[in-house]
Amino acid sequence: MAYRSLVLGAFASSSLAASVVTPRDPVPPGFVAAPYYPAPYGGWVASWEEAYSKAEALVSQMTLAEKTNITSGIGIFMGNTGSAERLGFPRLCLQDSALGVSSADNVTAFPAGITTGATFDKKLIYARGVAIGEEHRGKGTNVYLGPSVGPLGRKPLGGRNWEGFGSDPVLQAKAAALTIKGVQEQGIIATIKHLIGNEQEMYRMYNPFQPGYSANIDDRTLHELYLWPFAESVHVGVGSAMTAYNAVNGSACSQHSYLINGILKDELGFQGFVMSDWLSHISGVDSALAGLDMNMPGDTNIPLFGFSNWHYELSSSVLNGSVPLDRLNDMVTRIVATWYKFGQDKDHPRPNFSSNTRERDGLLYPAALLSPIGQVNWFVNVQADHYLIAREVAQDAITLLKNNGSFLPLATSQSLHVFGTAAQVNPDGPNACMNRACNKGTLGMGWGSGVADYPYLDDPISAIRKRVPGVKFFNTDSFPWFHPTPSPDDIAIVFITSDAGENSFTVEGNNGDRNSAKLAAWHNGDELVRKVAEKYSSVIVVAQTVGPLDLESWVDNPAVKGVLFQHLPGQEAGESLANILFGDVSPSGHLPYSITKRADDFPDSIANLRGFAFGQVQDTFSEGLYIDYRWLNKEKIKPRFAFGHGLSYTSFSFDATIEPVTQLSLVPPPRAPKGPTPVYSTEIPPASEAYWPTGFNRIWRYLYSWLDKSDADSAYAIGIAGVKKYNYPSGYSTVQKPGPAAGGGEGGNPALWDIAFRVPVTVKNTGAKFSGRASVQAYIQYPEGIPYDTPIVQLRDFEKTKVLAPGESETVTVELTRKDLSVWDVELQNWVVPGFDGKRYTVWIGEASDRLFTACYTDTGVCEGGKAPPV
Repeated sequence: MAYRSLVLGAFASSSLAASVVTPRDPVPPGFVAAPYYPAPYGGWVASWEEAYSKAEALVSQMTLAEKTNITSGIGIFMGNTGSAERLGFPRLCLQDSALGVSSADNVTAFPAGITTGATFDKKLIYARGVAIGEEHRGKGTNVYLGPSVGPLGRKPLGGRNWEGFGSDPVLQAKAAALTIKGVQEQGIIATIKHLIGNEQEMYRMYNPFQPGYSANIDDRTLHELYLWPFAESVHVGVGSAMTAYNAVNGSACSQHSYLINGILKDELGFQGFVMSDWLSHISGVDSALAGLDMNMPGDTNIPLFGFSNWHYELSSSVLNGSVPLDRLNDMVTRIVATWYKFGQDKDHPRPNFSSNTRERDGLLYPAALLSPIGQVNWFVNVQADHYLIAREVAQDAITLLKNNGSFLPLATSQSLHVFGTAAQVNPDGPNACMNRACNKGTLGMGWGSGVADYPYLDDPISAIRKRVPGVKFFNTDSFPWFHPTPSPDDIAIVFITSDAGENSFTVEGNNGDRNSAKLAAWHNGDELVRKVAEKYSSVIVVAQTVGPLDLESWVDNPAVKGVLFQHLPGQEAGESLANILFGDVSPSGHLPYSITKRADDFPDSIANLRGFAFGQVQDTFSEGLYIDYRWLNKEKIKPRFAFGHGLSYTSFSFDATIEPVTQLSLVPPPRAPKGPTPVYSTEIPPASEAYWPTGFNRIWRYLYSWLDKSDADSAYAIGIAGVKKYNYPSGYSTVQKPGPAAGGGEGGNPALWDIAFRVPVTVKNTGAKFSGRASVQAYIQYPEGIPYDTPIVQLRDFEKTKVLAPGESETVTVELTRKDLSVWDVELQNWVVPGFDGKRYTVWIGEASDRLFTACYTDTGVCEGGKAPPV
């Protein structure tokens, strides 16, 4: 069987190129948003059979208006989804954030996703997910709008990279899957987002004057990088998915039939429901046909006028035959089945908080000019002992980048001088800025919808003062001109920051992305470090940052003895750092991205944001598979600190063996056919099912699914006449497909998760003084001579040891699956193992992408230490 490599930048010979859909604006040649219809039915996966059976029984009793009501939010600031209260199906509460429960009191402000990724600790990632799920359940939410794996972190300047787990698809995938598992075990529906290509904030959104930018991605890059975390999330049974604001290959994600119908629902076998991101819904019939199941928050692109593309419009579109009833039935069934799947029909709490006020009583319908007032907050405290998990994540994520002469840890007897406003909580209060849209004081999270309110903020200076009461604190980001000459024994700790967030807010000239400050520290932080280093012979730099920084103006200064990245530590910023600084705990965090010496060490497509253009902004992923360390390795560019880098106060040795588990074929075994799905009548329902109830008191700006009798009757007359009334897109069909060869289960063909090799690694603490934890990272190097272009090494698994005392050992095991050894073949439209016939894969074991100690060979089953790594 022939298999060939993809020419990056084009959908060469793939099904994506089978038919051309005219995009709103031209995209570069070769990038196509092909049609894929109809939307696949849900319910054919065995593990969802019971939930779909229950949903079928409930949905079969619903009226048309009840069905369309469930598929939409009821309007921005009004609440969340519509309901079918007559049948016991409630309004669903959908709630952010990326690090807890947003816009609520008495919750934990956990460390951000990027901080969590820096732990490289699966058990801790899972524990954080459990705690987040417990808090959402305690607050009465139904759907947790996280985790985020899009953006993947392709662009270092990207505004929302901090919400995800790092700039590698496997790190993102494993962290997301563990988070989803933890959250959903608490009976909360998790949401994987944002599908897909939302790698910068500027120009992301469609509006009446300009479309959102088009992320132009080739087929192989889509599958091997950006889709990988989504596939892993579907594999563990994620209940919902959210589309991105932007377009992909010219077509808006919220109505992209190939992405939603073809890839997510058919190839990946996603059984839950797909929602739009807030105010990204730009069409009615088109988005329904393309596979969207829920429109949030219900309004059109411009809210607060009481208009919707669905609700009453969707009722009309079903009555007039434009949207087939089986599409609506599947939309509703997916939502209801997911509700059943996670046991929310059984004593699930109703929401006990308001996102709009912290007062006990407030407007019941805040968007309405006139609204009744009632109790909206019950002040339920859901924090439990979650601060311990938050502190452990914040602590184990701290990444020691530099420690000259083992200068760290510090002693409490030393003379310490602390500089930088980030050492202390914002004097106006940790929640003073709405959605944390400011960078003032300790930076524990970025800004936007992905934040949570701090119950408190344990800041670094408070924690340091507990250890060293006589510490001197200079609460300024400028070096004091009157500063006395320090003694040689004085040690300076300098705090610097870099912030970013959602494009909904502009902070100090940054429109979400770090577009103005680039990768420099904010508030002249780099100058502060340089000035302090001129006066002090011993300087420690602590960075609270959303991502990589340009460290070059000071990192080699001999006075700078140590550099620590706190990332975004959340509420537990103080003790977590003090434990590291003073040696109670050895640092064990590792970079979830690379830090380059120059911004242009990356290609323009990665290093820079796409700027304004008349028409649709084009963001072409011309670098293909080569982002972050993959690009740097390919171009032989040495970064300042590579992906995975992280020092400890001790040292470790690694001793590995490799064990074959499953003999692999070129492609996975044939997929199983789809199982049965719910069956409903396809007859257009009576117009009376959409009539306004008699005497109903309407609330202004509240979105409803009912129609005036005359409008409903008119639409129904058109529908039963069978006259063509909608200009369906090219390639539209109502015939269900058997599904692609690469599918067959949740996440894809189940054989993709067959274990091919296990690699037990014995890790020994070879230091004499400090205990510590080691991160074991496994990278794959593909065989030589295969007809595919592959990055030199790619992360495939990781594990973390327990705390090892000096001389102590532990064996951890990393695993490689069929998918880990595969590439996506664009002609076969399937995953291919290019070395299935005995060619040598090399599994590199180490503690960073550029610190690989042991090579394990799949053809001989031999592992050798001391081999020169390929990078």
